[in-house]
Amino acid sequence: MHELIDQLLSHARGIWLRRWHAIIAAWLIAVVGWAFVATLPQRYEASARVYIDTQSILKPLMYGLAVNTPIEQQVQVMTRTLLSRPNMEKVARMTDMDLKTKTSKDMEKLVTDLMGSVQLEAAARGQENLYRITYQNSSPDMAKKVVQSLLTILVEGSLGSKRKDTDSAKRFIEDQIKSYEQKLTTSETALKEFKQKHLGMMPGQGGDYFAKLGAAQVSINEATLALREAETRRDQLKRQLAGEDPEAGAEGASAVGGNPELDARIQALEKNLDQMRLSYTEQHPDIVSTKRVVAQLEEQKKQEAKIKKPVTANAASQNPYYQQLSLSLAEAEAQAASLKARVSEYSSRFNQLRQQANMVPQVETDLLQLNRDYEVNKANYAQLLSRRESAQMSEDMESKTDVIDFKVIDPPYVPPNPSFPNRPLLFSMVLLLALAGGAAFAFVLSQIRPIITDRTGITALTEYPVLGTVTMIWNDTQTKSRRKKLLAWGASFGALLSAYAVLLGVTFLFVRSA
Repeated sequence: MHELIDQLLSHARGIWLRRWHAIIAAWLIAVVGWAFVATLPQRYEASARVYIDTQSILKPLMYGLAVNTPIEQQVQVMTRTLLSRPNMEKVARMTDMDLKTKTSKDMEKLVTDLMGSVQLEAAARGQENLYRITYQNSSPDMAKKVVQSLLTILVEGSLGSKRKDTDSAKRFIEDQIKSYEQKLTTSETALKEFKQKHLGMMPGQGGDYFAKLGAAQVSINEATLALREAETRRDQLKRQLAGEDPEAGAEGASAVGGNPELDARIQALEKNLDQMRLSYTEQHPDIVSTKRVVAQLEEQKKQEAKIKKPVTANAASQNPYYQQLSLSLAEAEAQAASLKARVSEYSSRFNQLRQQANMVPQVETDLLQLNRDYEVNKANYAQLLSRRESAQMSEDMESKTDVIDFKVIDPPYVPPNPSFPNRPLLFSMVLLLALAGGAAFAFVLSQIRPIITDRTGITALTEYPVLGTVTMIWNDTQTKSRRKKLLAWGASFGALLSAYAVLLGVTFLFVRSA
């Protein structure tokens, strides 16, 4: 520790011996530094504070009714894009700074300078929606105009961007509504045509087709059995009628017109037809087939009447039993024809039901697909209508109320004193730098051309032990000369400090007068 102190004292004595070099270097550094500080251009800083209020009473009230946009995210986007190049170009035009530019390069340089000079930052921690806008310029009026322009762009830009986003969203929704309206109409038309084409085959219409097939098969079996019974009875009546004598001892022939057998059959069929009309309509298969048989017999009767020769007047009257058999035969034939037509009709229905039953699964599958497409288009269409109403409500809410409220806490303000440079501080820093530079210069000289100031230095230089020291005794002339030199050095140092004080005084006077 003692050696370190001795070394420091040795360096201090070396610097003191080079004190004139130190003061000269200090003066040079101070003069150059003060001149540089004095020539720095003044810059005035304009600032403004704005609070972006995102808390609106309508926000919780309109939840679920209007489109809920992330307000905080929108604020972040606005603040980040405020210092973009297009906005800086707007600021240059709004403040007429672009009039000083002559070429596109000058304009680019101006915009770049603005982007580097304008600052937007949170005014304080914990208050994320409180922002401070600052800008420095050599003209206080221009600095204030720039900050005011930025405030205007921030407010108007948010309104314009919201309106633009809402309009584009509404246009997109309107286009989608038209598209889905056309799809919905197409689906409705396809579903209607499909139901009309497959009427009776829809699920739930007329029950299960397989049950219908079973019922139709039972009806065919019953009608076939009844037909066989009627045909057996008819054949038996024919055999009985063939073995019976049609005459019963007639005394003379009489002219009888027509065929009694045909008359009996026609009469029996008409009687059967009257009975069936009590239970069925005219379109029933049994009635239709019976009427067809009656028409055929009437036609046969007409044909026989044309070719049959007239009988004698004394022809014998027919046998009553024979007439009864003929009548029964006619009824049996009519019933057999009716049952045959019924069997044919039931068979046709059965075949048709069987074909339709094979088509039912495919029809149900196609119907499910059509219904699914229709329901999807209908749901999307209804959702788009709801979104359009929400978008319209959001637009009305944003246009008629302040969802984002910009509150200017501090309007653009420029202090009367320039914010840069801080000349008193810079003058002081130059003085300290000059003193440190002078001392450093003297120290370097003492190291380059060392001077022995004590016996420790001699020992270190010669490596011989020092037995003692002799004190230098100055005479009066030398003492006066040393005192004058010391006073001159002190005056130089005092002049340096005085120059610093004068600079500070002039600076403060200038600031006060401004």
